[in-house]
Order: sequence, then structure tokens, then C-alpha cells
Amino acid sequence: MDKRKCLLLGDYTHPRFHPLQGVDKQVSEILNDLLTVQCSENKKLLLSEHLAGYDLCIAYNELWNETVSPQQTAGLLSYVSGGGGLIVLHTGVSLAKRYELAHLIGGRFTGHPPYAPLNFKVREHDITEGIEDFQLDEEPYRFEFDPFTDKKILLEYEADGEMLPAAWCHSYGLGRVVYLMPGHHEPSFRHPAVRQLILRAATWAARIPR
Repeated sequence: MDKRKCLLLGDYTHPRFHPLQGVDKQVSEILNDLLTVQCSENKKLLLSEHLAGYDLCIAYNELWNETVSPQQTAGLLSYVSGGGGLIVLHTGVSLAKRYELAHLIGGRFTGHPPYAPLNFKVREHDITEGIEDFQLDEEPYRFEFDPFTDKKILLEYEADGEMLPAAWCHSYGLGRVVYLMPGHHEPSFRHPAVRQLILRAATWAARIPR
């Protein structure tokens, strides 16, 4: 049987903060037993006719200074609502500059204090089963949530005495969406808990039997 296919989108040529180089290798290794990962910076692959061939799309896009086109937006929305799996990793939340994609992802980025050691607390879900609380040096992203999306928080981190969301998942139409905050640079993807989270998120989002 052919392996399922995953599309990993990011930026090789002009990344401001989060190059796909290195991250592509880590994600391909993590998912190697489940999916064949194709890595690209071509945003045109978000069009419906291209996405249709994939079981999972992983967005690591760096779009802080630009947005995707209405056609690409519609392609991603129809892919997920029609049953596709989507994982948005760290900087991929920049897609949410388009309000339609903020609704799809379930929230938008509002800023972050400096990179720092963070304590992550794991919440119960199929995705997090067996994963222990962990510490990781990361960018402490802050989010504004979309009130219309019924999210399940997977991960929180501690900041100034309160717990803030760091990962969540929800269904969207017939598809499934996972957002994972950890992933600032290649070393984040070497952490065993992060690797497990990505593997589990892919299994859940693409509905791969465990």
C-alpha cells in the first residue's frame, strides 16, 4: 500500500525568522513511518486542485508581511472542510491575518515576549496521551481566540503566574485542525515531547488508524 501523503509548506528563500531548512528534515523524520512528506514554499499548492492529493497539510508559513490570495484561502478552507487534516506549526499562525483563516485555525497571534525557557503542561486528549509535562526554550506566543470555534486545549505554558494556551485542536466541517506553538527553530523539533506531539497530531488530523 502506498504511504499517505503530507504537504509541508514554509519559506526557504526569504524567511524573516523561521526558515523551513532543517525543520523540513526533522518533520520528515518524525512522520516517516506514517506519511511521505513533500516540502515546498510554493503557496500555489494551497489551491484546491493541488491540496486534493494530500492526506495532511502542515503550515509553517512565514506570512507576517503578506497574505495568501483569496483563491489560496478558499483552497485551504475547502480542503479542510471537505475532510482534510491541517496542522499549523508555530509561525504558520501568520496565515490567520486573513479572517477566514483565523476562523479555520481558531485564533490569531497577538505578539510574544522574548524567547525563554517555558514550562509546558499537557492536557488530556488522544493527541497528548502518554506525553508528560515538559520544559523547552521557546517563543511564548500569545493568541486571541475565535469565539466561534469549539477548541480543545492540548497544551498550556506558564507565564506571569497564569496558564496560557500553547496548542489546541478542533473539527472544521469534515476535517480536523491542530495548532502547535512549539517550533521556533530546528532544535525545538528535536525535543522528544514535541516529536511525539507532531506524530500524534498528524495521526489524529489525518485520521490514520493507530
